[in-house]
Amino acid sequence: MAKLLTVFGATGQQGGSVVDYVINDPELSKQYKVRGITRDLTKPAAQALRQKGVEVVKADADDKDSLKQAMEGAHTVFGVTATIYDEKLKERELAQGKAMADAAVAAGVQYFIFSTLSNAGKMSGGKLQKVDHFDVKAEIEDYIRARPMKSAFFAPGSFMQNFGHLMAPRPAGDGTYAIAHFVKPETQLPLIDTVDDTGKYVGAILAEPDKYEGKVLSAATRLYSYSEIVETMSKASGKTVQYKQLPQSVWSGFLPPDTKDYLVDMFLWIQDYGYYGPKTEELVDETAKQARGKLTTLEEYLVRCPLHLQ
Repeated sequence: MAKLLTVFGATGQQGGSVVDYVINDPELSKQYKVRGITRDLTKPAAQALRQKGVEVVKADADDKDSLKQAMEGAHTVFGVTATIYDEKLKERELAQGKAMADAAVAAGVQYFIFSTLSNAGKMSGGKLQKVDHFDVKAEIEDYIRARPMKSAFFAPGSFMQNFGHLMAPRPAGDGTYAIAHFVKPETQLPLIDTVDDTGKYVGAILAEPDKYEGKVLSAATRLYSYSEIVETMSKASGKTVQYKQLPQSVWSGFLPPDTKDYLVDMFLWIQDYGYYGPKTEELVDETAKQARGKLTTLEEYLVRCPLHLQ
């Protein structure tokens, strides 16, 4: 009899990738029946899940009562928290993660897979105080590990999808384009095609849960420097894309006040310590070998999702 897999964020990039991977995989689709969790049953993505034969349930990690229905009868859970950049970021997200873990234990869930990140504050020796969106996920991970159920962890790298909007090249005014940032051009980002590849990592855990119990998958195709990223974008688009290093104060001046400190410390963490800490390259290389399926390169991603450079 198939085990019930509850997937939070089923209409988002990470959860949606897990759902699609499982229902289309010849082995996992027999082993698992999927329940997708969303906060809004009316959105087109929720309707699309239903058409794929997925049970769709409305629940919200901020509403503890709704989590009971989400977890009921589930054997395995994929959990992801929502980051909102404001003064309550850590408090809110920690409460969400703990509520999901507690509801899973109460429902008798056997295995919890959580979307985590490194504890940058701790690993930087306290030098970086505002990487809350990383640190809080690491704290939730610790909380889950202490609960009476098996667990494994998926730690996604920097999303390739961000190059379509937040990190897209901007016109430089002379017919060329630029990605402007304060970090050094040799700073390396571990890039992941979140939509196509999240399921390949989580699918590996689902296929061999005992093998991955207690492990963290540092999930990215590979590391790319900013210099390499703009070179790849230039080749893919046929336009000239350059990297422009700005003073930190100038770069942060373009950001909304609520977001600024979080992002500055996050990029200092990536530049000075590595996205996953000092062993970033080793962790990414080792994890890439665990993925269940070919991972998407940045070149391939930009063919599928071209940059809109006018």
